[in-house]
Amino acid sequence: MSAELDLAGRVVELARRLGGADAEAEVFVERNELALTRFANSFIHQNVAEATTTVRLRLHVDGRTATGSTTVLTDDGLRGLAERALTAARLCPPDPAWPGLAPPAPLAGPGNWDEATAQASPDERAARVRAFVDAARGLESAGYCRTLARAGGFANTAGQSASGRATEAAMDAIARGGGADGVARLSAGRLAELDGALLGTRAVSKARAGGAPVELPPGRYEVVLEPTAVADLLSNLAMYGFNGKAYNERRSFAEPGAQQFDPAITLIDDPLGPTDLGLPFDAEGTPKRRLTLVDAGLTAAVAHDRRTAADAGTASTGHALPGGSAGGAVPLNLRLAAEPGPAGAATDVTGPAADADAAALVADVERGLLVTDLWYTRVLDPKSLVVTGLTRNGVWLVEDGRIVSPVQNLRFTQSYPQALAPGAVRGVGRHATTVPDNWGGAWWSAPALRLAAWNFTGGASG
Repeated sequence: MSAELDLAGRVVELARRLGGADAEAEVFVERNELALTRFANSFIHQNVAEATTTVRLRLHVDGRTATGSTTVLTDDGLRGLAERALTAARLCPPDPAWPGLAPPAPLAGPGNWDEATAQASPDERAARVRAFVDAARGLESAGYCRTLARAGGFANTAGQSASGRATEAAMDAIARGGGADGVARLSAGRLAELDGALLGTRAVSKARAGGAPVELPPGRYEVVLEPTAVADLLSNLAMYGFNGKAYNERRSFAEPGAQQFDPAITLIDDPLGPTDLGLPFDAEGTPKRRLTLVDAGLTAAVAHDRRTAADAGTASTGHALPGGSAGGAVPLNLRLAAEPGPAGAATDVTGPAADADAAALVADVERGLLVTDLWYTRVLDPKSLVVTGLTRNGVWLVEDGRIVSPVQNLRFTQSYPQALAPGAVRGVGRHATTVPDNWGGAWWSAPALRLAAWNFTGGASG
């Protein structure tokens, strides 16, 4: 039995004793060990590490529900958590939509774990930073390399218990020269999969190609989005589109059973695949499994926790978030399936299209833009998922299949589902890149995309 599962079981028994035989309780214990090596001006300026164990309790007593959490793991700290939750439950209004606790069910797997990543030293992360800085060949560089080890345990009064663990390593960095930035961003289950030299070479090739950008007028342009940009599409689709709470409240564009996307689009959420990351169960103890959200353009499902599933008359898909009932159920391991094709290197470091798939897609564009990254994106209309934001870290004009000039950053206002609608997707890369998210528990796996149109609404002059 893991330490986290043992702790969860102890708190469940404590809640049962205090709340009485009819009390329903669930406890999710999560331990995160995060180590971060940060660099700027091409040298390491910060090495930090933290290990935090959080205990979250949800208690349902006399038809009322309350939650609480603590990081104080002493007997007094755990008893205080149970007492506070019980007091809060008695003061809360009735909860007629209480969905009940997750029943006993086996897990599909233990999670992806790499001991070497969990035990990685600052020297091992620093070696990747050095390789990145050396590859930048004199350009100013900045970013981070991190390792994360997660372990979880769950228990409830319905008899469900589960434990699992997972590791992640990530690097996110830029090279800067002549007023232009080039970015490289990658997440993996093992630190050994991060090649600092390769990432640095990619970043510097984009930075060197980005000097003296021209200004283009706003308008609709065909685009090739690199994986770093596609990741923003996936994160917003997950949060606002495939969220079961948003779907139940009719705030989502999703219409299961409808052909809402181009046949080239298949979206899968899977924390347990060989290249995926995450614990094998959610915050309610429901086992996670592979969930196809879009199948060859057909919207197939949305993500549910127990409460949103009960409201929709279906079963939980294992997407409850810790303390996240207000926000709903969100798929956090979303993957856009790449086109089948021969295996091979997915990196071309000879020019702005550092991703080889992006370079291949660019070759078929008569006139359009190559976009590296999207940032500062904000949702204007959740129902149609109209998003506004800016390009970043490199944009280039493409004419007759050739990159002809760097372009100044542009503002866009675009419906993401519309950009992926039937007939709108002209090409999908053959290799997916897993991109870390700043949420601290989400990963997006994306190939490059060629889209028929993207609506740019402003340029450097306004």
